[in-house]
Parts: sequence; C-alpha cells; structure tokens
Amino acid sequence: MRGSATDRTPAVRSRSHRTAGVVASAALLLPLLGAAPSGAQAPSAPGAAPTASLQRAFASAAATYHVPQSVLLGVSYLQSRWDGHAGAPSVTGGYGPMHLTDARTALAGAQHHSEGAEDSRGDGSRPALVPTAEVPEPSQLPARLKTLTKAARLTGLPAAELREDPAANVRGGAALLADAQKRLGKPLSGDPADWYGAVAAFSGADDSATAAIYANDVFAVVRDGAERTTDSGQRITLAPEPGLRPDAAQLRTAGLRQAAEGATECPATVACEWIPAPYEEFGEGDYGNHDLADRPKDQSIDAIVVHDTEGSWDVSVKLVQDPTYLAWHYTIRSTDGHIAQHVKTKDVGWHAGNWYVNAHSVGIEHEGFLANPDAWYTEAMYRTSARLVTYLAKKFDIPLDRQHILGHDNVPGPTAANVPGMHTDPGPYWDWQHYFTLMGKPFQRTAGAKGDVVTVAPDYAKNQPAYTGCAKAGEPCAPHGSGAVRVHTAPSDDAPLIKDVGLRPGGQDSTIDVNDVGARLSTGQQYAVAERQGDWTAVWYLGQKAWFKNPKKLPTAVPAQGLVVTPKAGRADVPVYGRAYPEKEAYPAGLPVQAVAALPYKLLAGQRYVVGQKVAGEYFYSPTFDTTVHRVVRGTDQYYEIQFGHRVEYVRAADVDVVRVR
Repeated sequence: MRGSATDRTPAVRSRSHRTAGVVASAALLLPLLGAAPSGAQAPSAPGAAPTASLQRAFASAAATYHVPQSVLLGVSYLQSRWDGHAGAPSVTGGYGPMHLTDARTALAGAQHHSEGAEDSRGDGSRPALVPTAEVPEPSQLPARLKTLTKAARLTGLPAAELREDPAANVRGGAALLADAQKRLGKPLSGDPADWYGAVAAFSGADDSATAAIYANDVFAVVRDGAERTTDSGQRITLAPEPGLRPDAAQLRTAGLRQAAEGATECPATVACEWIPAPYEEFGEGDYGNHDLADRPKDQSIDAIVVHDTEGSWDVSVKLVQDPTYLAWHYTIRSTDGHIAQHVKTKDVGWHAGNWYVNAHSVGIEHEGFLANPDAWYTEAMYRTSARLVTYLAKKFDIPLDRQHILGHDNVPGPTAANVPGMHTDPGPYWDWQHYFTLMGKPFQRTAGAKGDVVTVAPDYAKNQPAYTGCAKAGEPCAPHGSGAVRVHTAPSDDAPLIKDVGLRPGGQDSTIDVNDVGARLSTGQQYAVAERQGDWTAVWYLGQKAWFKNPKKLPTAVPAQGLVVTPKAGRADVPVYGRAYPEKEAYPAGLPVQAVAALPYKLLAGQRYVVGQKVAGEYFYSPTFDTTVHRVVRGTDQYYEIQFGHRVEYVRAADVDVVRVR
C-alpha cells in the first residue's frame, strides 16, 4: 500500500497464540536466534543529551515506583530498544522508550488496498478485484492502545510530557508496571523474578499465550543483558542476570483467555491464533477471499512477502473475515507480537497484486498505520515476525535472502498496465538489516573490495535520506533512519534520479516522495557493479547505470559474490517480465492462454543483474469457486528471477547466460 496522511489506508491484521502450556515453559526463556543486542548506533541528530541521562532516568523511575531496574530496562528494550524516536509515534501510536500508546487518531483513514489500481488477486482470468470494504468504526479503543492516558493518571504528568520527554515516558512505564503488580496482589519486590505477571500484563495481550511469550522475551533480555547506543546517542547498559528464573506460574491467575490455536502453522516460540478467512461463494460466479490449493505438492512455495496493514488490529481482523475482501496468511500485532493465521500455507492468498507471486508465496501483514509512514515498528513485532519467517523458510526450504523474502514494494507488476498501481509497503523505514539479524542472517561483506556484486547495507540510524509526503504531499518528512538508498544518473548528489519508465510511462522524473520506488535500492538487495568512481558506485538498474554514494568510511553497500545474468551473445537486448508464465503450447484445450507479456524494460547487452532463483513457467488456473476445474499449467520455458530495479522481475532462461562473479 502507499502512505501519506492525505491518502491513508487502514489495514489487515489478526492474532496469534500458542497454548497455555507456553506459560509455564522455562524453555521459552531463550533468546531469539541471532537476537543478541545489535551494534551501537550513532546519534541521529546533533545536540544529543548527555550519555548518562536516560540511564539515570531508568534508575530514578525504578526507585520511585519500586520496580526492579532490570525489569524496567528489559520491558523498554522489547518495546523500543530504548530509542525515543524524537517523540514520533510508532505504527500503533506508541511513544517513547516505553512505547506508551495514545492511538486515538490512528484509526482514521481508508481501508487497506483501497488506494491505487492494484488488483490484489492479480489474475487476468477474472475481473480485477479492488475491494472497497467498509471499515467499522470501533466504539472505543482497546486498553493496549491507550496506556499513555493511564500513565498520565498514575503519574500526574501531562500527556504531552509523556509523549515528548523520554525521562517522563520511562516514569510512566514504571508506574504502569507497579500498578500491574499491585493489581495482581503481588508485593513491589526487589527481585526481578517476582515480576513475571506484571510484565505479561504490560504487553496488553488478552490471551495467556501471547502474554507469556512477551514476558519470556523480556526476561531473556534481562537474563542475557544488553548494551547499545540509542537514536539520541545515549549508551544504555543492562547488566546480565544469568541465573534469573522468573515465576511463570503467576500468569495462571491472571484471568486471560486461551486463544484458539486450531490448526495454526507457527513455531513453538511464538503465540499463534487461528482466525480463519472464509472461502465462500457470495454471488453469481463470485467468491472470496483466497483460493484452495495443495502447496507445496502442486506448486512450490518459494517466497515470503512482508506487508504492513495500514489499520488497527481489530479492523484488520474484521476485514480478513469478510468473504468479499482479501485474505493473506498471517497478521502480526505491533504492541505485543501477537500472530493470527487466516489461511493455510497450502492455500493461495490474495495479497501481493501479482498472481504468479501469490501462487508461490506466503503473505504476512504487520500492524501499521500509513497515517505515519515514517513511524517505527516495535521490537516485539520484529522478533515475532523473524521467528515466523525463519520457521516458514525452513519448512519450505526458502533461502533467507532478499530475493526470497520480499517486501510488498518489491513485488513486480504482472503487466505494464499494472506497474504504476503496485503497492509500496512496508516502505523505506522497515529495518531490513535488524530483521535479518534477528533471523541470524545479517547482511555483510562476502567478497573482496573490488567485488563485481554489492549487497545494499547502509547504517540504518545514520542513513537518513530526505523524503516528502509523510504528512502532506510535497512536504518534508521528519528525519528518520532508513534502509533505502537513492540512485542517480551520474556520480553526484545534484544529478537527476534514475527514471522508471514502467512507473511513469510518460518519462517523468522520479521523486523523493516516500512512496516513489523508482530510484531506490533497499537493504539486503544485491546488484551487479557497473563502475566505481571515488566515493560513488554504479550498479545496473532498470536497464541503466545507476549511481549511489558509497564512501569507505560509511559504506551504503558491501562487496558480495553470486550469480548474474547477461544477454546471450549476439543479443542486443532481452525482454523483462513481471511473471513467469508458461508458453501458450503448454495450455490444454479449453483453458484460456495467459499472455507472456513483456514489461516496458529491456536487459541490454553488456549489463548484468543478480539472480535470485530459477523457476519453471507455471500458471495456477483457479477462476471459479468450484475447485474441480482448477489446474496447474506447467511449460518447458524456464525463467530467472533477477533484481532488476527496486522490484524483482523475470527473464527467460533461454535469453540469457548465467555467470558466477566474485
């Protein structure tokens, strides 16, 4: 989806949970794979506060409200990694290091997928589906989305101060923890092990499994310790307590519900709930909101698509249960990392806007509001999502790289007409480096200094390209860390940005709008090097030589190795496709042939593009509610998925040669 305050879009979400057995499982007090505290981040702005001031704020708040300092630090780490984000709200209206929520205005907007021309099903065998489901107006926000109001009442501090002052925000978080402890009838003990129930309550989860997973993660941080430099340049330290064993049994008396786990497909380290999307016929030849299949038996699952929802959790859950709307496989809640599964992974969701990608992918929505497209995502959501993706990647043998773990903004338009309307989430503020580090696959150098391929890997906190359109079209966005890098036509900041003739068929220039992906590289993506000049590197991008600043002291990309494609000898150019469909001879009699339509791009002689995977030409024919007529058509043509621009594309294997470069 796209984002600006002038063009909002509510979202799609759901819940998730494991069973009550999670609550007492000491085994879950384990750190997430690869989730050791990340490296220090430099200040994001000049004039940062003294290094010790925030550390003192934690100590002071802990003493005032009689909360163990390690517990307070652990909760804050799981919410924000101690960052203050300069008072900007998170995707769910949470503020400050403690992520105190005030989401009264976050629910305003249009529904998910309502903006633009993207047909989320992306299949030309039936009329385009661009639904306009009505978004219900919630009578009141759930308690988890208005914790700042309660903190103001408990501390006596003004709401504005709790939003804008990190020290006040920490006091608010301490007051909430102390209040939760009292409500559970527990003493304000100095022993962190006595605070398991209060930490679980702080999550805002309404089911025991999610509350337990959240508390387990907090106490894993406390047990292992953490240290990092915040976005305001302050070094925060949490000393490890390796012998800590919290009293998980406290949660049994908390009165939380047990979520309907059902037939969910989730790892044991997350809380996952079954909230099914309906497969129903609701009109003459019309049905929704996904397709039944038998993957990976009949079709491979070789990609995972990361979305953000653009609306509240509650609205998303309602939308995904509407048979006239859309369905994706999972939704992850921001405040506590709660997961809901809606569609079995064997079935095909309608989420990516490209039918070929839908047929071969799993779609995961993350709670977020494009009313604040430069807002931040919680650590709880990043961790839960990373665990889910790692589990799915292992289950379906999907490589953990950016050619297989795609953002919705990396999905290609299936035809030339579709390219301008494709969605742009999760956008330039999703922290791909941190996300992959949590999965144990950080992006790092894998070749010598003069490698012929680079992996995009800017320092997220220090990399703050200017954007417009977050609050109002044309107006500058607030400075913010980003995993995106812009590309120019020459090695100069003043040179025009690369043009995308598919996104703008009229040849207009690319812009710095937050939704404009026409001249944008993204963390983890790999490109073939075309040239180097001083601090600048050029890569092949959309058929052009695209330059980006890549200084040695603060690189935005690192050398890599891998496979690239180039046109076969004698070919001046080869066509580029948005889907890998079979040749017409592969279709049996009676099945409509799907056009193998080239996009308005060319892969030119002498250019190279990094290979993601080799795939067979394939089409899933499923235009009816009656599954007996469904067929998977396979051809002899094979394709390579390549990193062609910001989005991946496909080229016929017969048109190119594959070369290994170092």
